[in-house]
This record gives sequence, C-alpha cells and structure tokens, in this order.
Amino acid sequence: MNQRRTFVIVGAGLAGAKAAQTLREDGFDGDVVLLGQEPERPYERPPLSKGLLLGTADRETAFVHAAGWYAEHDVDLATGVTVAAVDRAARQVELGDGQRIGFDALLLATGSTPRTLDVPGGYLDGVLQLRTLPDSDRIGAALVDGARLVVVGAGWIGLEVAAAARQRGAAVTVVERSELPLLRLLGPDLAAVFADLHRERGVTFRFGAAVEEFRGDGRVSSVLLRDGTALPADVVVVGVGVHPNVGLAEAAGLAVGDGVVVDQALRSCDPRVYAAGDVANAYHPRYGTHLRVEHWANALHSGPAAARSMLGAKVVYDRLPYFYTDQYDLGMEYTGHAPPGGYDTVVVRGDLATRRFIAFWTAGGRVVAGLNVNVWDVTAQIQDLIRSGEPVDAARLADPDVALDALTSGGTRQASRP
Repeated sequence: MNQRRTFVIVGAGLAGAKAAQTLREDGFDGDVVLLGQEPERPYERPPLSKGLLLGTADRETAFVHAAGWYAEHDVDLATGVTVAAVDRAARQVELGDGQRIGFDALLLATGSTPRTLDVPGGYLDGVLQLRTLPDSDRIGAALVDGARLVVVGAGWIGLEVAAAARQRGAAVTVVERSELPLLRLLGPDLAAVFADLHRERGVTFRFGAAVEEFRGDGRVSSVLLRDGTALPADVVVVGVGVHPNVGLAEAAGLAVGDGVVVDQALRSCDPRVYAAGDVANAYHPRYGTHLRVEHWANALHSGPAAARSMLGAKVVYDRLPYFYTDQYDLGMEYTGHAPPGGYDTVVVRGDLATRRFIAFWTAGGRVVAGLNVNVWDVTAQIQDLIRSGEPVDAARLADPDVALDALTSGGTRQASRP
C-alpha cells in the first residue's frame, strides 16, 4: 500500500491558496496543509489599495475562495499560526507552539514585508503601511473628508493610496526622494504622465525630499522633512517598498539572495522544497537570469506552477512579468521586463497628453516591455511581440494604423486607430 503523502504550504496568501487549489484539481489525493500567519483566510492584495480603500468593493470580494472551500476540498487550512523553523533533515516544519508537521514536499509562499523608515516617531499612531486587510481598514477609516494625508514614497502603492484618498476628499502630499514618481521604472517622459495626473487632482508632491522625523504626542501630527519643512498630517502611509520574507529559508540553509533562489521549475536547492510568489527569486529562461516579481499576477500563476512541479510535472515557469494599476480615470497594464540599462529606446504609440497610448521599451530594435494606458485588449499582442524576439521597425511600432500583430513576421493585418 502506498503511504499517504503530505504537502505543506507555508504562507496562506494568493500563491499558497492557488497552489492548494491546483494540487486538488490535478488529482493529488494526499494531505494538503496550508499554514497562514494572518487570522484571515487567503485573500488577494490588489483590492486593499483599490476598491476596498475607495469603499466601492465589498470585503468578501478580496478572498481567494469562499469560506467553506477549504474543508470541502480537504485542505487543512490553519490561520493565525507561526512557522518557527523548517527541519529539512527530518522533513518537518515546526510551529510556534512546538507542534511539528511532516512533509513530503514543502512550498514556501511566505511573501514579503513592507520596509519601514528608520526615523524617530515611526511608532506613533497614524503612521501606517498597507499590506494586510486590517491595514486597509485602518487607512480607509482615516480618509475622511478633509483629512490631511502624507504619503511617503511615490511607487505604485503610494500613488494608488493617494488616488483613493483624493477621491474620498482627503488633502494629500506625497514625499518622494526622486524627481518624479516611478522614475526608475518608467523614465522621465512616462513618469511625468503620472505626476501630472495626480497634480490635476490636487495632490501636492515634494520631490527630492526625505523624511527626518514623524512628530506628535501619541499620534502623528506632522512630518518633518530634512530641509526643515513640517507637513501637517492626520495620517501617514509609508510605501517605500518591501523585502522578501526569507528568514525560514535562510535558517534552513536554503540558497537565498533577494528571495529564495529557485530554478525555472520553482524548486530550491533542496529538491523537496519549492518557493512561489513574492518570496521566489526564480530563474527565467527568457531573460537568462533570476527575477523576483512582487506583483499579483506572479502570485496567481507561480503558485499553481509550483504545485505542478511538486507533483512531478515538467514545469518551466517563464511567464512574462505583468502588473496593472487603476488611478482615478487612468487604467494601465505593464508587461515584460525593462530594468534601467536593459533598453535603449522608448517608442510611444498614441498621445501622452490625452493619456491614451501604448509605450514600448526596445533593446536593439526588439520589444522587451510594453505599457498600455487606457488602451485595452492588447496585452496578448504585446506579449507576442516580446516573445517573438524579432526586430521591429520603430516607425511602424509607433503607428496606430499598423496592427500590433502585423509587426512580426507572421502578421499583415491593418487596424484602425485605438
């Protein structure tokens, strides 16, 4: 008789929940144990800075599965638990209360933690970060009409919080070290699109600025900048990036480096241990390097890929990085990978001024990434351009009358202006 196998998933976020779902859908009949540190059942994070923060979405829409799904599919979900250690030799995880759970395969989906600012006053009430459902609740409760919000960091989270706050009537100041929001990722021309978008809605930017101190008597009342400026604040949201939760992996002797280092099958240096989601620094065969992708789509797809790898399927996780944002009346999708120094030209199709365009990052004439703003149903074509690896004429790439799928050797069709 075959011994019943146990697969343990540490981290009950989107990646972990989708891994558990895939194990059952793909026929795994052993034990599935899903361990989460938060008290809530698995939920998705994009609604936290979008619909839930705006008050336009119901809390229940954030959850990955209905409450009864885990019991119905024989998934042993334990929430509010801490995993203290991974014993690779014994093939066990140790919980905070000393309980040990054996595993035949282990998936680390431990996610990431927001970075903090090492300045005085960070402990004050009203100095918040956005990572969890309770974080979103606290920020949302503070965004009353007329509230004074200071956002530290003009990345995606900071800008989405700023947009939600302005739409709810709060006064918003964004403090950012760079000269423009999202400058490192987008470059100056496209970063200016987002700066102008927020300025038009009444957001004040303090660029080239850094926080010296949060001030207040028990609760934050102002933010002191290094140039001596004091910004009045009823609430502060710090959005200065995240760091991957690698503590368990590192203590267990796994290879770590900006995440848990895994191969294209999402397998670590220990063939029984896998990683997915924010914490996985996975080898990407298209780019010939390891990438750690923090966005929703990576959690959505890497969890199932890791589950299939655990089941012995031949997995090559080579999905192109993808993320999206919604701010006011602007919707955007980004596909691909164009780090600073990884491209030489940005080609724009459409009009930056009207915020209806597609931008393409190219290297040696080949498209390596694309961003579509208020232009829809083009993600698949952008992915095809990237995956083709074919040089594309820049004039045709910029011409809205040339269909995207006519830009590679297989396409000839013309399209109307988007």
